[in-house]
Amino acid sequence: MKFGVALGAAHPAVHLTLTEAAERLGYESIWMPEHLVFPVEMGGSPFPGSDHPPVPPTTPVFDVFGWLCFLAAKTERIRLGTNVYLLGLRHPFVAARAIQTLDLVSNGRAEIGIGAGWLREEWLAAGFDPATRGRRLDEAIAVCKRLWSEDVVEHHGGFYDFERVAFEPKPIQRPWPPLHVGGESEAALRRAVLYGEGWLGLGHTPETVVPLLERLRGIRLEYELDHEAFCVTVGAGRPSRSELARFEELGVDRLIVTPWTRTREAVAGIESFAETAGLTAD
Repeated sequence: MKFGVALGAAHPAVHLTLTEAAERLGYESIWMPEHLVFPVEMGGSPFPGSDHPPVPPTTPVFDVFGWLCFLAAKTERIRLGTNVYLLGLRHPFVAARAIQTLDLVSNGRAEIGIGAGWLREEWLAAGFDPATRGRRLDEAIAVCKRLWSEDVVEHHGGFYDFERVAFEPKPIQRPWPPLHVGGESEAALRRAVLYGEGWLGLGHTPETVVPLLERLRGIRLEYELDHEAFCVTVGAGRPSRSELARFEELGVDRLIVTPWTRTREAVAGIESFAETAGLTAD
């Protein structure tokens, strides 16, 4: 099982220090959340069972690919992920170019978590109908995949329409960087199976993730897809040693952890958790 660090749970001032420490300690990846804008009035939550937004509208927001490209330049091995990028809020040309650039400057270390998004007000502020989130995302994924893998692309769809274009250079990872689809609705789980290389869930224990894993397996069986090729990534806070064993037993491939409560404890937290997880430092 691989381990990633959730940068969004720490103050941006320590993201570089935390990333460098994670690489030194043997973590496989770091993960950065993403939003285009936070409306002052907003509701909902990405976490199951919660109706309250997990962050205030004044939370600092950065361009996630600019931020990850900076971290890529300061590291050599650690993989760089988004959890999750709201691809449907951008034109596929913009999204495909940003993802391609991260993959190129990092020498093939991009891990792209994508989702339709929980914040309806963000879609309204950007001028889009939130009811179209899923369909817009599905079409954007399809267009991006073609841009990353085909010499010439022409597309005439429900949301995007363009004549023949070329898109170079291609990403280092072929046919494209891994796409991990977030979300827990039936539509999101099917999207992960049909259009992604994996599924990404947040805020889980071994007990809460079981029904979602069972549903993912059911969908994959329905479409006769290979289970071994599908990556399951779960955000899990600070799991105990026994919980780590249970996650691994359930077939989880990667845990994204936040083993601290305050930013000043973040580096010490990932050092302590590295021992618990049996990671090997440089």
